[in-house]
Formats: sequence, C-alpha cells, structure tokens
Amino acid sequence: MNITVQSIKFDADQKLVDFIKKKAGKLDQFFDNIIESVCYLRLENVDDEANKIVELKINIPGSQLFAKAQAKTFEEATDMAVESVRRQINKHKTKTRTNASNHKELLNKEDEF
Repeated sequence: MNITVQSIKFDADQKLVDFIKKKAGKLDQFFDNIIESVCYLRLENVDDEANKIVELKINIPGSQLFAKAQAKTFEEATDMAVESVRRQINKHKTKTRTNASNHKELLNKEDEF
C-alpha cells in the first residue's frame, strides 16, 4: 500500500511521518486491497489545545473511506482516525459479504425454476 503524508502550511518531522505510516500500514491486516492512503496534517488556529487535525483518506476498489480526527497531538489524532477507518473497513467487508451471499441465494433460486 502506498501511503502519502502531506502537512499543510508546516513541515512535519520524520518521526511523525514514520509514526503515521506505521499506523496506517497496519490497516493492511484488515483489508488486502487498499490501493493508496493519503494523510493530511493540519494545524487549526483556535485557542483550544486540541488544534491538531488529521484527515485520512483510503482508496479501496469501488469506494473511498475517509476519517477526520482532532486532538492535542498528531499522534493521538492519528490513532483516532486509523481506528475510525478500521471500523469503516469492517463495515464495508460485512456489507460486501452480505451482498455476495444474497446474490448467490438469488442465483440458486433461479436455478430451481
């Protein structure tokens, strides 16, 4: 899987980029057909301490998954975004399996006629 990390209006250090690539790379365990991942890092100009935003976009065949998380640190926001995408992957796989099994049942019923 190809993982791209883009920091908007600032330069992210290599440790942060490596952390994000390691966390996003673990999504391969849940879904083999991930085409690419793009991670956007952004600082929001607010008085709140939780001004770090991570947006994670995952391209899979036939769909695109997206998660956005805001926290005090980029690492914490990355953990939340990756967890959100992991749940979306599980939901997508469940839907796909259900549709495939329903399709097989319909084909079997047509064969009976």
